[in-house]
Amino acid sequence: MVKPKQMSEPDKHIAIPDEVVMSKIYLVRGQKVMLDRDLAELYGVETRVLKQSVKRNITRFPVDFMFEMSRQELEQWRDEFATTTGERKGIRYAPFCFSEQGVTMLSCVLNSEKAIQLNIQIVRIFTKIREMLTDTLSVKLEIEEIKKKLENQDKNIDLVFTYLDELIEKHENPKARSRVGFKRQSEDD
Repeated sequence: MVKPKQMSEPDKHIAIPDEVVMSKIYLVRGQKVMLDRDLAELYGVETRVLKQSVKRNITRFPVDFMFEMSRQELEQWRDEFATTTGERKGIRYAPFCFSEQGVTMLSCVLNSEKAIQLNIQIVRIFTKIREMLTDTLSVKLEIEEIKKKLENQDKNIDLVFTYLDELIEKHENPKARSRVGFKRQSEDD
């Protein structure tokens, strides 16, 4: 009897580069989302299968977890992101857009080992993006603080130069200065 070859741990889960996953995150309605077709591709299922699973479990996907793009949003997305004619034709119906929480819920619905591992990776990527945005924001705030300090220093430097100009002017024109010291009284007083 021949035993089936068992897969080693590294062969079991084929890693998808973070850059590939990050390239599939879009900004729609002010939220970072992933489209149903991209998630289906990553999970190795057909888009219609993914959509059917979501529709069967629709109560797990409130509007902040998943929403369907409007026709106008779809056209705008195509104009902005679909660079080839093939990509434009690839979406005939308005796609479902999944937020980070929606992607996490999707792993419960699909319930496969690949979905679980991929969701862990996607959640980590969303976390990295959030950290990068936070770091960027803190850097911008520090730059603004430095700008304010420099503006104040410019004002102070201008004031110092004004005082120096006045001192130089008084030094060059000694008559403008009043004498300091004891005055001798004249005999008339």
